Amino acid sequence: MGKFDFDVIWGSLPYLFQTGMTFTLTLTVLAAVMGLALGTVLAMMRLSRHKFLSVPAGIYVNVMRSIPLLLVIFWFYFLMPYIAAWIVGSSTPLRVGAFNSAVITFTLFEAAYFCEIMRAGIQSIARGQVSASMALGLNHWQGMRYVVLPQALRNMVPALLTRVIILFQDTSLVYVLSLTDFLGAAAKIGQRDGRLVELYLFVAVVYFVICFTASRLVKRLERRTRVLR
Repeated sequence: MGKFDFDVIWGSLPYLFQTGMTFTLTLTVLAAVMGLALGTVLAMMRLSRHKFLSVPAGIYVNVMRSIPLLLVIFWFYFLMPYIAAWIVGSSTPLRVGAFNSAVITFTLFEAAYFCEIMRAGIQSIARGQVSASMALGLNHWQGMRYVVLPQALRNMVPALLTRVIILFQDTSLVYVLSLTDFLGAAAKIGQRDGRLVELYLFVAVVYFVICFTASRLVKRLERRTRVLR
């Protein structure tokens, strides 16, 4: 341990947290919010009785859940400019940008997982609730919005929050796009000062503290919702 120099960490804290962690949290929140919105739409499509809605949604979810996130990031970043150019009829690739690519990729990827969580939560509600909503004069979509989804959301919250924790961890993959997330900021400082081991150890500790604490809070929330049910 005598060869380790952890003083470099204290001098780098402002950059690590103000730049790196801020980016990581921003990407996590954006991808979680938009992924949840898209996942809800996909879940409703998968539960639809119309095959022209349920089949494409099922294919999308199964494909996304079968491909490593890192490959999705690569494919979107390198191929999307050419696909977008082909769609709009441009002769040159359209610039999407690393940050926009990261947000869109994580949104599309996480939506597949949020979709399955939402679908399971909706299916956990007794069919009698749907019948009751129809008896009150609500149509299918109104019944889902005002009766089923509010109850299903309570069942889904622990699983959704657990998925957000995983998303927070996965944001470190944006290093392949040279974006400065928390891990990327530590890597830059470590390479500059020749102290990669110290910086990586510090990053591991920070990720562990945040994710472990969040996981324990989710467990407590899960126990409370279980009692309420």
